[in-house]
Amino acid sequence: MRKVCVIIGSRANYSSIKSAMRAVRAHPDLTLQLVVGASALLDRFGSVVEVIEADGFEPNARVAMIVEGETPGTMAKSTGLGLLELPTIFEMLKPDVVVSVGDRFETMATAVAAAYMNIPVAHTMGGEISGTIDESIRHAVTKLAHVHFPANAQAASRIIRMGEDADRVHVVGCPRVDLVSEIMRTDGGLGPTEWLEREGAGAHITLDQPFLLVSQHPVTTEYGEGERQIGETLAALQELRMPTIMLWPNADAGSEDIARGMRKFREVHRPEYIRFYKNFPIETYVRLMIGSACAIGNSSAPVREGAFIGVPTVNVGTRQQGRDRGANVLDAGHDRAEIVAAVRRQISHGRYESDHLYGDGGAGPRIADVLAHAPLRVQKRLAY
Repeated sequence: MRKVCVIIGSRANYSSIKSAMRAVRAHPDLTLQLVVGASALLDRFGSVVEVIEADGFEPNARVAMIVEGETPGTMAKSTGLGLLELPTIFEMLKPDVVVSVGDRFETMATAVAAAYMNIPVAHTMGGEISGTIDESIRHAVTKLAHVHFPANAQAASRIIRMGEDADRVHVVGCPRVDLVSEIMRTDGGLGPTEWLEREGAGAHITLDQPFLLVSQHPVTTEYGEGERQIGETLAALQELRMPTIMLWPNADAGSEDIARGMRKFREVHRPEYIRFYKNFPIETYVRLMIGSACAIGNSSAPVREGAFIGVPTVNVGTRQQGRDRGANVLDAGHDRAEIVAAVRRQISHGRYESDHLYGDGGAGPRIADVLAHAPLRVQKRLAY
């Protein structure tokens, strides 16, 4: 049986690979190994490891690899720390293939460590275009990877044009869409909402009227601008004054700038219409997207899963610049008036038709099947 080692370093990592983990665990020819590290271990980012364990997955190893401070320098140091720690984990687990998810700094450390150790690297969500440092990391990992799992044909074409062997590129869809598809095939509703008051901080809101879902992260290539940028989004929310569920930012450089802007706004204005949360279980976040009147910010989720759901989305700033998107996304700059106008336009439009741009809900089993049967070769060369 092939041992498949999955590295989870953040809440986004987990949602991006959960369905594939389930499929690997259920596959008769595969054994799942799980390593949890980076911000997924930290309480201030929502203790994602607790969510993972509650879902029935038991980590084989945990690796501390975050140098706190959320600056460009600490991101580079965290990558280096991961590169120091992960080889020891790989020597202990002896995986047959390592799965590296997406485009974060821990993804880079994972791919470099495994490639140097002659362990085949399987990379999900490669070949996509976006803003910030993520695009550079994503393409660098593509050049280190030996098996590619792009979400759509456009991404696969870019990977092949980067010189990768077409036989190693498998268009499977996005595993995040699998979870959305499951929920929409069942009830698709919000489900029990007692967690709304039990978790989070801020205003006491209910979801029996149209509400907004907001998630805005730092743009690493615009470091130092985060507080001003989130200030414009918060000013727009103050004008809209709709019930709002808002997530704290991720661990990228500039995270503290955005968090500081959110704290200042909360302390000065005491908004009676916003409740703030560190993290949600993936299924809860999907249900919130399904139920929201509009998603706002710069997370990839309303672009990727949001296309399948058809949720009206206002994408703010450059973090998702160039990413393939459906008709549900309307772009706005870091300007409160522009954001307000875009949100009102999207709410007026309402739900969009479902778009399978990022898959049809069957990515996880496809990934497991390829990992079980595809040749795993570490020698690479340009294919053009």
